[in-house]
Amino acid sequence: MSPTIPRVRTRLSDLAEQAGVSTATVSRVLNGKPGVASSTRQAVLAALDVLGYERPSVLRGRSAGLVGLIVPELTNPVFPAFAQAIESILAQRGYTPLLCTQAPGGTTEDEYVSTLVDHSVDGIVFVSGLHADTRADHTRYSMLRSQGVPIVLVNGYAPGIDAPFVSPDDAASVDVAVQHLVTLGHRTIGLAIGPERYVPSRRKLAAFLAALVRHGLADDEAAAREHVRSSLYTLEGGQAAAAELLDAGHTAVVCASDLMALGAVRAARSRGLSVPDDVSVVGYDDAPLIAFTEPPLTTVRQPVEAMARATVSALLTEIQGERATRTELLFAPELVVRGSTGAAPKG
Repeated sequence: MSPTIPRVRTRLSDLAEQAGVSTATVSRVLNGKPGVASSTRQAVLAALDVLGYERPSVLRGRSAGLVGLIVPELTNPVFPAFAQAIESILAQRGYTPLLCTQAPGGTTEDEYVSTLVDHSVDGIVFVSGLHADTRADHTRYSMLRSQGVPIVLVNGYAPGIDAPFVSPDDAASVDVAVQHLVTLGHRTIGLAIGPERYVPSRRKLAAFLAALVRHGLADDEAAAREHVRSSLYTLEGGQAAAAELLDAGHTAVVCASDLMALGAVRAARSRGLSVPDDVSVVGYDDAPLIAFTEPPLTTVRQPVEAMARATVSALLTEIQGERATRTELLFAPELVVRGSTGAAPKG
């Protein structure tokens, strides 16, 4: 008996329990019989996926179409998380995702786009692409739209591009991080961000400067600027930025990514400082495995799943010939408090 088609009663029962339907309904779905509501059929298919069964070939059907998914390099764990979430939802909707990942010196975004268009994709999703770079030429996206290719841009808003935008609320993420540290008694808080040419960095920077002034930690935004260091979105970049902030006397560092935050922890330890007894560190993303670092990292969770669902919904709306909203969809972050933050050191 093929392991891909659960036929014994115990397996049918497992599927029925997972999907919240009867075993008879499960049997009808597995055998491709009519008379089952679409939502019920999807629940059974989802149960197959959750319980680790391969979908029977009779259920796979023909792909609804190809969708390109262009993401940056995969060394930052949040990008594979986005790719997996978006790919999964596209597959559930019957589309075949084509994942395009970039690397320094490798295939460029424009080269990927050219290949995807040549393959007649139904649409393209860009995650943290050139649209997030304020110095980049954004006419490339206008050209795509003029060719009738539906696109959705994730993480980085660029006015003038005729496309849906899905972003985390970068300003709110910094606000909640600073508020957390102020509540713990910290008065010298620094910010380690990536290159300021990128929209998320600019938004985090503006929010941080305003937050320091609002909490009475700086006289004005010009003075608050002394508490900011810009580097790369890498562990090494975070270490370099945090090293300068720690040497300047900061007791807490807000970082623009979890990788940068791990670099900040390394910088503290290289100076004989304890995290969180001497220095508190807050990351951003809540990438997989971050909860298992030492100490477990306090971070601001980027709502990847919710953003992925909104992205696919907007793209399919466009593919179906309707117009998705052009107002940027901003998703609220969530502060996840773990072991890398604590009360400000006395004195």
